Amino acid sequence: MESKALSFISIILLIFSFFASSKSQSLLNTIFPSNSFHGTWLHAQGDNDNVEPMPSPEYNSPNIPKLPGPSPAPEPPQSPEKSGPSPSPEPPQSPEKSGPTPSPEPPQSPENPGPSPSPEPPQSPEQSGPSSSPEPAQSPEQSGPSPSPDYNSPISAPASAPTQRPIPGGEWEVLQKFVGVSAMHMQLLHTNQVIIFDSTNFGSTNLSLPKGSRCKEREEFRNGRLPPNKEVDCSAHSFLYDITTNKYRPLVVQTNVWASSGALDPDGSLLQTGGYRNGSKKIRVFKPTNDDTCDWLEVSQDLKVGRYYGTTQILPDGRIIIVGGHQAPSYEFFPKTAIPVEPGDRYSLLFLNENTDPLEVNSLYPFLHLLPDGNLFVFANQHAVLLNYVERKIIRKYPTIPGARRSNPLTGSSVLLPLNLTGIGKKRSELEAEVMICGGAKRGAYLRASKGDRQKATKTCGRLKVTDDNPEWFMENMPMGRVMSDMVLLPTADVVIINGASKGSAMWEMAEEPVLHPVLYVTCQSDPNKRFVVMNPTQTPRLFQSTAILLPDGRILVGGSNPHEKYRFDGVKYATDTSLEAFSPHYLDPQYADRRPTISSLEGVPNNVVSYGQKFSVKLNLKYYNPRQDLMVTMIAPSFTTHSFAMNQRLLVLDCADAEHLDKEDYSMTVYAPPNKNIAPPGYYMMFVVHDGIPSPGIWVKMK
Repeated sequence: MESKALSFISIILLIFSFFASSKSQSLLNTIFPSNSFHGTWLHAQGDNDNVEPMPSPEYNSPNIPKLPGPSPAPEPPQSPEKSGPSPSPEPPQSPEKSGPTPSPEPPQSPENPGPSPSPEPPQSPEQSGPSSSPEPAQSPEQSGPSPSPDYNSPISAPASAPTQRPIPGGEWEVLQKFVGVSAMHMQLLHTNQVIIFDSTNFGSTNLSLPKGSRCKEREEFRNGRLPPNKEVDCSAHSFLYDITTNKYRPLVVQTNVWASSGALDPDGSLLQTGGYRNGSKKIRVFKPTNDDTCDWLEVSQDLKVGRYYGTTQILPDGRIIIVGGHQAPSYEFFPKTAIPVEPGDRYSLLFLNENTDPLEVNSLYPFLHLLPDGNLFVFANQHAVLLNYVERKIIRKYPTIPGARRSNPLTGSSVLLPLNLTGIGKKRSELEAEVMICGGAKRGAYLRASKGDRQKATKTCGRLKVTDDNPEWFMENMPMGRVMSDMVLLPTADVVIINGASKGSAMWEMAEEPVLHPVLYVTCQSDPNKRFVVMNPTQTPRLFQSTAILLPDGRILVGGSNPHEKYRFDGVKYATDTSLEAFSPHYLDPQYADRRPTISSLEGVPNNVVSYGQKFSVKLNLKYYNPRQDLMVTMIAPSFTTHSFAMNQRLLVLDCADAEHLDKEDYSMTVYAPPNKNIAPPGYYMMFVVHDGIPSPGIWVKMK
């Protein structure tokens, strides 16, 4: 008996020693995984600091209260494929759709400049349909630069809690390989079409004019004169892209739209202003229709001064204001003001002259944001003011943003962060507004780049609460420096920073080392060290005159890049690009389909036309409702985007009273519309419902 007891004890000790060993611990970790992570989180450190991974953030923002909602119905057993964010290491991805591991782009040598597209054959209107099939995202073996140790350090994070949403790296898709026109300007329309156009003085494009259109004498860039042989241009410089069908058709631009501006009027027509040479004073209109008859029109009335590199903003009364431009330190309105105060309805804004470096002309495309009090935030170079355009005076000066210059050609980007309307009129009487500006370059970078010495772009971003009594810039560092990036507001109230270069400045042949990785900025993350997420890279450099805009389905449409005076496809390091890509952020990952809501209808809102302050119901369908997560309704104004600035881009987080479980997967939310036109200028918006960090497809609503 004693020997049997000793044998039993020996067996127990052997089992204990096995599980105490490192091999057995590894086996246990395999059986019971405890690490779950998607994406790479980075400290907001100094430019020379090493990068460290950080855990995934929570989406339940302290600033956006949860809605009172029903208890969820008993959850049916889910298969591993439908279990949402389980603590497994990575979501299953097919080889065709798996993105590469996020990594920074290594500097490219002239011997290895990256992929350059082959010359594009001229296209006729009959060829302007979609490619034979959209190009699938490439496998990790084929896509992106080689991994870098900095961004691929081992990650050992605790398992994500049920209230946390992991963030995969996103996915890229080529929509059109060659549309023939480089996308310098983009505007999304409420007809689910995008109007895209380039300058007319860079030579012929590779897209033919529509049938029956007359060729035009080409305006030569050099000295603004036609060449001796009076060359003609029979190519199109604009086209209309249909999101739903992935088709496009050429349009006819009458005058030069290089570096112009635009805004949608309250009825959804594009009012497009300024440009270069014969187009600098022109006002153009594009009224979208559901057929193939719409095209560019020019109104008989001109601007009072040429607006080349000017900025446009829609106003609460439905007019647009056009501010600045090259050697144009003034602003004007369209339609014109009823009672002119200065000759020609043009009002001086000497602030623009005062903040222009004569050696670098760096107050082009001033950043404009309409604030909730109806005044305009105006930023140029490193300085900002508050403009009361009604009384035609500057009523406030803001602190200088530290560090680099931000205006074109030392091009940064700017965004008005989401306006949170929850509790307005109940718990809060005032609405906070905050501006964020990212990227740019040091003073002198443009001149150095013109001599071949391309300086590093800045990593810094600045946030300024412009409604505070004593605002100060709060500075953060992006994971990598950027110049010429775009900032796109997402339905989740976050920001994607995309496109651009890590060295140089704007203009031809002035930049290098494209930044291929988008970066997600989580606006509601309370810890500033956890706000930036490096996402999966494209393979297409997007440098000077590239663009990016949000689409109603939550993707980001990306196009453009022409770092040369003319279109060049061979013998250059970075070729002119006329492709269109779509970047699908993390929330479009198929693993979240069960948590993605769909807006069924709006009740009490005929034809989706919403009145200010109106109370209405949003009916939605949701397969799996997580009561521990926020339900949020957001509205986004589509932007006119060019030269790294999204004019009129605006996101509102709407006030929601309660949520009601109707039947099975059907729910209803009571929502309050924005209270006034200062907060939401009249016009079309995309409306989304966001559940557990996952947005619905957007629907169009009209504020009137």
